[in-house]
Amino acid sequence: MADWYVKRRFGDLPREAARRWGDREALFFQGRRWSFRQLADDVDRAAKGLLALGVEPGEHVGLWLGNRPEWVHLMFALARVGAVQIPINTRLRSHEIGYVLGQSRSRTLITAEASGPANLLGIVAELLPGLAEQRPEALEVPDLPEFRRIVAVGDCAQRGVLGWDDLLDRGEAIPDAELERRAAAVDPDGHLFIMYTSGTTGFPKGVVHNHNIIRNVEDRGNRLGITQDDAVLMFLPLFHIFGFGDGPATTLITGARLVLTEGFDPDECLDLVQHERPTVSHGFDTHFKDLLEAQARQARDLSSLRVVFAVAGMHSSTPIARRVNKELCCSISGFGMTECYVGAALSFPSSTLEQRLEASGYPAPGYEIRVVDPETGADQPPDVPGEIWVRGYGVMEGYFDKPEETAKALDADGWLRTGDMGLLRADGHLRFIGRYKDMLKVGGENVDPMEVESFLLEHPGVHQVAIVGYPDERLGEVGVAFVQPQAQPRPQPDELIAYCKGRIAGFKVPHHVLFVEAFPMTSSGKVQKAKLRELALQQLQRDPPAS
Repeated sequence: MADWYVKRRFGDLPREAARRWGDREALFFQGRRWSFRQLADDVDRAAKGLLALGVEPGEHVGLWLGNRPEWVHLMFALARVGAVQIPINTRLRSHEIGYVLGQSRSRTLITAEASGPANLLGIVAELLPGLAEQRPEALEVPDLPEFRRIVAVGDCAQRGVLGWDDLLDRGEAIPDAELERRAAAVDPDGHLFIMYTSGTTGFPKGVVHNHNIIRNVEDRGNRLGITQDDAVLMFLPLFHIFGFGDGPATTLITGARLVLTEGFDPDECLDLVQHERPTVSHGFDTHFKDLLEAQARQARDLSSLRVVFAVAGMHSSTPIARRVNKELCCSISGFGMTECYVGAALSFPSSTLEQRLEASGYPAPGYEIRVVDPETGADQPPDVPGEIWVRGYGVMEGYFDKPEETAKALDADGWLRTGDMGLLRADGHLRFIGRYKDMLKVGGENVDPMEVESFLLEHPGVHQVAIVGYPDERLGEVGVAFVQPQAQPRPQPDELIAYCKGRIAGFKVPHHVLFVEAFPMTSSGKVQKAKLRELALQQLQRDPPAS
């Protein structure tokens, strides 16, 4: 591929923003505020601490933190010194953390004592027995031969772990000139981060990207019309590609203020909209459904919001997007994934309401999108479903240290086989339908689970629903509806099945209904259907319904 852009380094963004916007507010978090200049200074302090610690160019550094200011400082500081950051999901536990650190060949882990209810340092101690008897900068872990050190942000009294304040104090001895020398030596075509996929379809793989995320974020900001007069409410986790790009990176590229939360709490978010007056927000339909319901319970002044990026275009998300447009503000839709960044397709705020609700965006600059027959690889005609393929500067370099998996995902011409089903409409917009692995084959008929989910959401007794497949001797597989009910009395399974009969095709009607208090979710707000399929197998085989 030709050069993707006027090449820029991710680690240079804080200083560039400080020169442009200086004392304007850049970040708000839990009552504390940073100007762009203060944010750049904190990034440089963290970068000097990393140099004093001995972090080398190209070194892989795990970043296992919940949303907090230090996350923002580190994501740019690591880039500034030429390290490769490994953002890690805070929901992972010892076995999974061990896998990510080992598979990514991480040498350093930066974490915190806790993230929400999770005792992160306790999990680290479980993963690394004998940690307290070792020197913090020279750890020896038999199962992780390349791993050497742990840094803990915040208060830390655990032996074998270097504290954040100690790191910053050590950095005071590093001259400015040394930091500038390291920063200037960073190759913008080199690896910036390795981000592990969310695991909705199996064990995560490390997706490798370079500094060209800058173009992706800038193009998306332009399409949304984000300027220095905007403020972005970010409740998505920064270790996820959506939060990573649409939060701090957007702030430093566009000059918009970032209103950051530790996590997603709908009432907290609505209070922040009322008091901090953000104009832009991002999330999935599950987030916005919760926000709308919290607003119905207690009304706030949400008039500052002008646009939200609420992933839409799917049957199940369209009703929520419609409510967002009616009750909040303009809602735009898009398509993306860790392997090709967020926003490979994105609607415009000026797109028609139908395009913003029923489609999943228009291809972004620098991206090509095809929909192909998965059996033949031939392009499908407009409005005919197939597998979504994406090509462009934003497609990953590959999966780290997994050449066979990379070859399955990327063809010789650079096309990413996404594994997603969709169609290209006659107006050029993409419509995402669902993961191919999530599609059901009932008696030879294809069933889009999102279509059935959307239908069941219209039942007054259904709060949320997810459809998965369950083996059936006669039909191959049938649908199982996992339902999170509305307030008591909850509907009966037969009632929900009867609600479907005669109103949707018979092969689409779920054969089983199981109730759940909550769904297993990824950190980004997606239902983990693989876990629901396992639960259906366990529960229905143990307690088969009466015939």
